[in-house]
Amino acid sequence: QVQLVESGGGLVQPGGSLRLSCAASGSRFSIYAMAWYRQAPGKERELVARITSGGNLNYADSVKGRFTISRDNAKNTVYLQMNSLKPEDTAVYYCNAASPTAWGTDIHYWGQGTQVTVSS
Repeated sequence: QVQLVESGGGLVQPGGSLRLSCAASGSRFSIYAMAWYRQAPGKERELVARITSGGNLNYADSVKGRFTISRDNAKNTVYLQMNSLKPEDTAVYYCNAASPTAWGTDIHYWGQGTQVTVSS
């Protein structure tokens, strides 16, 4: 079982910045693909950014050029730097860890979520 604890959410004005952090338990963090998802009220959860164990990156089109995902394997932590925030970025942000299995599938773990509100 992997426990994920997010932090760093809050209220920010449009154009501002926030950095989210997600700390993972256990000793296998370096082999996980890590991702950030978000869910706005009345909408489905969507992928925001993903970083593989090898450092490959993927971003949603809506955040490209504004958000940066990174990881520190020594600290078992993944980050999401969010710049030029817009009101439409308002959502609960969730950390996700994908743990590979011997059968070629992944086991997914989720954090509890952290609220990001972009408003003046």
